[in-house]
Amino acid sequence: MNLFNFIESARRTIQLEAESVTQLADYLDDDFTHACQLVIQCRGRVVVTGMGKSGHIGTKIAATLASTGTPAFFVHPGEASHGDMGMITGADVVIALSNSGETSEVTSLLPLLKRLGTKLISMTGKPESTLAKAADSHLYTGVVQEACPLDLAPTSSTTCALVMGDALAIALLEAKGFTAEDFAFSHPGGSLGRRLLLKVEDIMHKGEQIPVVSPEVSLPHALLVATSKGLGMTTVSNADGSLAGIFTDGDLRRAIDHGIDIRNVTISDVMTKGCKTIAPGTLAAEALKVMEDSKINALVVQDNGRTVGVINMHDLLRAGVI
Repeated sequence: MNLFNFIESARRTIQLEAESVTQLADYLDDDFTHACQLVIQCRGRVVVTGMGKSGHIGTKIAATLASTGTPAFFVHPGEASHGDMGMITGADVVIALSNSGETSEVTSLLPLLKRLGTKLISMTGKPESTLAKAADSHLYTGVVQEACPLDLAPTSSTTCALVMGDALAIALLEAKGFTAEDFAFSHPGGSLGRRLLLKVEDIMHKGEQIPVVSPEVSLPHALLVATSKGLGMTTVSNADGSLAGIFTDGDLRRAIDHGIDIRNVTISDVMTKGCKTIAPGTLAAEALKVMEDSKINALVVQDNGRTVGVINMHDLLRAGVI
């Protein structure tokens, strides 16, 4: 056992499976296009089924379809024969996996699917098999050799089925124009969901948290306000409530660099006029892009010309947007 070359064995497996996947691209034909069209035209759900290792791959394919804009779920073929066929309707499309195309638990469902009028996509390594011939569209996933040296354990064949499932899901995603925001709705608990579903109004500082001064106040007073709110800046508002500008740490540094006596100037002399603003309903990810593109650390949030909040980089960081 100590003399056995584990790494060489692993390399052989990886090479064999890589070669099988590479060959898979050559097998794509009009049946793949037809399979995509069947799913796009489906009025129900995509139901994936398969036995044993094919079933495990089918579960993953169903999950990938569901998270990329194609409603799908997995049904175990054995359970389908004992009541779960009630989960399948004539409006659905079934994707059935079986390398041999002769798996009894799967082929036993064929008469029932035909009776329902359910469209069937098969994924097998045997084009002349019972399952392949019964299908409306057949996706060939055959391999020359399994990675298993006995050529028995499903290895290369299951990898090819998995890749074919991914190819189907991504082709459908692109055809439907599925966006990153659509993806986020399927993954609200993940980091992408936080980035793309969170809005500025969800994390901005508002009400009494907004630092605000009038243009006539002295710079030292504005500094006190900015410091008390802990945002490193303050908004500057006119008497009618309109935004006159913004004063930040950067404005203070520029004033000092220009030799301005900061004890004897009003905030209007050193503030930034025409500052960047953003709407409260804007996605937080877009606010991040505006800040990065403009090389600034904060944005004033305005709604119909009225200041309703302030958002900065620290808010985005705490919210997990960055």
